[in-house]
Amino acid sequence: MRRLALGSLVALGLSIVVPAQEKDATFEVASVKANKSGEGGGNLRGAPGGRVMATNMPVRPIITFAYQLAQYQLVGGPAWLQTDRYDLIAKMDGTADATPAAPGATAPSPMQLALRHLLEDRFKLRVHHETREIDIYALVMAKPGGSPGPGLRPTTVDCAALIDAATRQPGPPPPNQPFCGIGLGPGRLRFGGLQASAFAQAFTGPAGRMVVDRTGLTGGWDFELTFAPENRSGPPGADAAPVDPNAPSFFTAIQEQLGLKLEPTKGPVDVLVIDSVEKPTED
Repeated sequence: MRRLALGSLVALGLSIVVPAQEKDATFEVASVKANKSGEGGGNLRGAPGGRVMATNMPVRPIITFAYQLAQYQLVGGPAWLQTDRYDLIAKMDGTADATPAAPGATAPSPMQLALRHLLEDRFKLRVHHETREIDIYALVMAKPGGSPGPGLRPTTVDCAALIDAATRQPGPPPPNQPFCGIGLGPGRLRFGGLQASAFAQAFTGPAGRMVVDRTGLTGGWDFELTFAPENRSGPPGADAAPVDPNAPSFFTAIQEQLGLKLEPTKGPVDVLVIDSVEKPTED
């Protein structure tokens, strides 16, 4: 399970700030080729030396990666953006940072900016931002006025004090330090000392829609949620993580373990609209 310290959490906001140096972020060399293998898996990643590599990837997730979007924030475009697959290799200056910024981060990495330019150049991608009323989820109590479920407990740890101490004295945490932050793993979410608004944001990924907190819960909370992940596939050649055949769905787990539920509703969301896009010319 991957652990994120509370102080380093990135709120899954929806605004995108483009730095002034965007025009300078370009790849020195780039190759784009159609992948006709017929395989289902794909892989997209940044690599040291200012490189980005995509293998057997549809264009739609490449766009959301470049623009730091959740999938539901990308609107429009032809069907081939999801069905046609491509191999992409591109390289920036050797000193460029290839670490991708997370969805909602205030600024993209140089590599993501360069990838936007590549999409504009090779795929003739043209986009614009707007706010639309779309389907979202409201995180609410499973029973109006009800109590939290058996797995949702008020925290007994002052996580703010622990984070402040860690900031003053960097280094590995001491043995048996209480857990603060988020632990992420296939079919598992662990939270320590976070408010309901924070885990509503983290539920956005598994839910597939933006999630807003309407529980009315206050203060910090601890829980460990286990569920059957919807997407069990990984990169080509990777072994899939073992899944408990009796594990509940994500939506059922929230209700049974936390006493909460995701209620369909609509709300304003900042989206990226595809105005036009073309299939690229082969290298």
